[in-house]
Amino acid sequence: GLLRSDSIPEVGEDAAATVGMGETLSEEEQDELRKDLAKVEEEIQTLSQVLAAKEKHLAEIKRKLGINSLQELRQNITKSWQDVTSTAAYKKTSETLSQAGQKASAAFSSVGSVITKKFEDVRNSPTFKSFEEKVESLKSKVGGSKSTGGDFGEVLNSAANASATETITEQTQEETH
Repeated sequence: GLLRSDSIPEVGEDAAATVGMGETLSEEEQDELRKDLAKVEEEIQTLSQVLAAKEKHLAEIKRKLGINSLQELRQNITKSWQDVTSTAAYKKTSETLSQAGQKASAAFSSVGSVITKKFEDVRNSPTFKSFEEKVESLKSKVGGSKSTGGDFGEVLNSAANASATETITEQTQEETH
């Protein structure tokens, strides 16, 4: 009967004309198909009306419950996110990224330690010690006997101030002579 491998007519096409293209149907078969067509079209119309009524009823219930589109969207996103996070692929990816993050953190920590060690090595080097002694000596010459040792930043600031003071003193002496 009705189940054939012929193409199904699109909406609006004449089903009887499409079916009859490759074969000849008796008048009786054509009448039966026309009745069946009318019945199916009527059922589709009824289902469309029922669906529209159900959608209207659904919207009314949601309105009474205070559910709006934004809340629905949020719920859908939350549910989708829960579905995604429960998959094996997500769990494996998350675990891999976590391990990568831990390795990167360890690498950065290691780099920081290496830099700190290099600064300590520079500070303990004979060249730096010699420079520090010269700055300290300059400080004691310019600033008098208040050599407190201080940290390197203080020593540099003091030396810079002393150097500026020395330059001003020399200029003043030259002007007075």
